[in-house]
Amino acid sequence: MKLTKILGYLGLIASVLVGLGEYFLHYSLNILGHSEAYEFFKFVPLENLTIGHFLAVIGLPFYFAGYLHIYRMLKSGNETLARLVLAIGFIAFAIGGIWIGSRASIGNIVHLKDSIETSTYQNLLGHYTNHMEVLVQALRIVIATLSLVFVIAILKGGTYYKKWMAIFNPIIILLLVFSTMFWAKDLAKHLAPIAMNVTHFILFGLSLYQLNKYEKTQRNA
Repeated sequence: MKLTKILGYLGLIASVLVGLGEYFLHYSLNILGHSEAYEFFKFVPLENLTIGHFLAVIGLPFYFAGYLHIYRMLKSGNETLARLVLAIGFIAFAIGGIWIGSRASIGNIVHLKDSIETSTYQNLLGHYTNHMEVLVQALRIVIATLSLVFVIAILKGGTYYKKWMAIFNPIIILLLVFSTMFWAKDLAKHLAPIAMNVTHFILFGLSLYQLNKYEKTQRNA
């Protein structure tokens, strides 16, 4: 179980590094209310775009380790379902990696708005929306699919998880994070830009908690 635990901590590292990167890429005091045409980027300093880009790129590969941890936690219950969660998790963060790697570039384009001819600027934004921003919608569908398989795998039993862990699947946690926009806007402006990373910090944290509880139970048996 030592390797499983190490992989889980690497997943946590991913959520922290990519979360910090995405925070640098997206956060400013004006993030809420400026979502149209990526206008929020004009309030993000260019140096933050650079820092955020490289933090996210460095941290992203560790997410694959995190999903290997999830796989190892599930496989004793049903190997096929565990492999499916692993494959979908890899797909999710391959898509996410392409998207996060594009954010500094679109941010820089927004900063150059006044020096670019209007039709050219709109063409650049349209191209980005159709080729990169669309990946966010795809990612949410992939995460929802992953969550369904994750829940089924846990409820079938035999995994290292207690069955209550099924409640804390990625899509439910993600929705809870986004729900802060309705009941805690001051918190939401910090969480929303890094929602997927907050989601996985909670997911990997709870998974490691359950692993530690399992090991303690085995030692006391």
